[in-house]
Amino acid sequence: MDYCYGCLPGGPFPPPPCIRCGSAGDYYSAGMCGRCHPYAPQHVDSCRDCCAWGVARKHEWLCWGCRYWRRTFPVGTCAACRRQVPVNPGGACRLCWRQAASLRWTKAGLSIAGANRGGTQLFFANMGYASPAARRNRDATGGRLRPATAARARVPPFRPATHRQLVLFEMPRDLKAGQTRGFPEPALPAMADALAAAVAGHAAAHGWGPKTAKGARRGIMILLGLQDTPGAPLRSSDIHTLHQLGLPVRPVLDVCDQAGMLEDDRAPVITGWFREQIRGLPGPMATELGVWFRVMTRGSATPPRRRPRAEGTTRIHLRWVLPTLRNWAAGGHQSLREISRADVLAALPPAGNPRSTLGSGLRSVFTILKTEKVIFANPAAGIPTGPHETRYPLPAKVDTIREALNSPNPACALITALAAFHGLRAGELRAIKLTDIRDGRLHLSQRAIPLAEPVRARLAAYLHDRGRRWPRTANPHLLINHATAGSTRPFGGRWLSQLLPMPVRIIREDRILHEIHATGGDVRRVCDLFGLTVAGAMRYAATLDPPGLQQDRTRNQH
Repeated sequence: MDYCYGCLPGGPFPPPPCIRCGSAGDYYSAGMCGRCHPYAPQHVDSCRDCCAWGVARKHEWLCWGCRYWRRTFPVGTCAACRRQVPVNPGGACRLCWRQAASLRWTKAGLSIAGANRGGTQLFFANMGYASPAARRNRDATGGRLRPATAARARVPPFRPATHRQLVLFEMPRDLKAGQTRGFPEPALPAMADALAAAVAGHAAAHGWGPKTAKGARRGIMILLGLQDTPGAPLRSSDIHTLHQLGLPVRPVLDVCDQAGMLEDDRAPVITGWFREQIRGLPGPMATELGVWFRVMTRGSATPPRRRPRAEGTTRIHLRWVLPTLRNWAAGGHQSLREISRADVLAALPPAGNPRSTLGSGLRSVFTILKTEKVIFANPAAGIPTGPHETRYPLPAKVDTIREALNSPNPACALITALAAFHGLRAGELRAIKLTDIRDGRLHLSQRAIPLAEPVRARLAAYLHDRGRRWPRTANPHLLINHATAGSTRPFGGRWLSQLLPMPVRIIREDRILHEIHATGGDVRRVCDLFGLTVAGAMRYAATLDPPGLQQDRTRNQH
């Protein structure tokens, strides 16, 4: 049929009851409901017999305990709840029997019906029943161990070496040659066994698939065979060479880091970027900029103390001042000690945003160099440069937002809905965890947001897709992708730019702008809804009557 019962011409009509269970709700297709149809979307529900939460249709809506109960006992009427379910020789179903056992009904002198008279405590499925895999991993004392724990318990701990064997030449490793010639075996089998157990434990804890676990184990064995110092921690620079063989790099880094066998010898990305940017400057000027860069990225513990700044702040300040520094170097200046107040005044534009940005960048450089006693005086001190220009938000393209809301990608649709309906920032989207959404509300650090109905629909579709693609992931964050599903870290900012047709900031600004116009400039409401400060909300309120508009009206009247 081309229509559901609610959309049939002349309807809506009530759907027929399920031919299997008789349910009158959640009709799916072919006379069956969503619980009974073999091709309906998989979802988690309660057990048919004991009502425990956490079973799916592939197990016939039964937990492990009730499956055993059905194979062992016949169907009858429970003496406590009066349901027609499998009952044991005592006349009790599994749910009532568990409730009586929790109250120790034999010692308390209670009957099965008396133990259940005050109600029944529900529970999660498959948590009090040992699966066959768990029973195979019992230790010698009879206690149950998780598969990963049992694997770690059989391998003695390994302490990595604290020394390094120096090499005569540093040669780049070509792992592709080893595909034909073969790789040597690890020099220390104890270290190989310890890391293999660490891979098994990490894979079980983070829901890795067999392919990822096998690739991580093979990559570690290759690196152990090529070590210059057997027993030393693996270097991150050597681990990154595994991409030559198509082996996973991030999983190997996570396993070695958790096992305490990782030496991170990589330079931060911003360090390489800074060296590239100052290339061509005179030596003394580059050295002085290096002092500024060190304080900006690492901070200063000596008075006046200074906290490290964000990488974005360091990058934008350097971009603001680099053209001026290159002009000074071309004019014959070799060091920033030679720059005078007259040079700064001559370099500053007369007005506007270029003057304010260049002034902010020069003050950042010279202030730090003055506090670090690299220069004697700050030539940019006391020079007014004016504030940065205020850019008023503009409405976004509605067709683009509507297309993203109806995207076939559930993650794109959910992120767009959260930004378009509730104005969430990109940082807030990265930090949302599964436990932050409960009772139809999104609980952030300072506010609880009732989710709109379109957002709930897209959230349900995304959770279904997430459970289908990564059913065993241990990542607690709501939004994950293929790169973060095997870890516990949030997604990166580049994923959002690749997923959405426009930045999240533009979608958020469009939502706040619509709210400020719909409420006639209610600043308090905008602050409460979107977590803005009063100064931030006034930026949107100014669009109702932009500065200078009143003067233009007066001029037109005259």
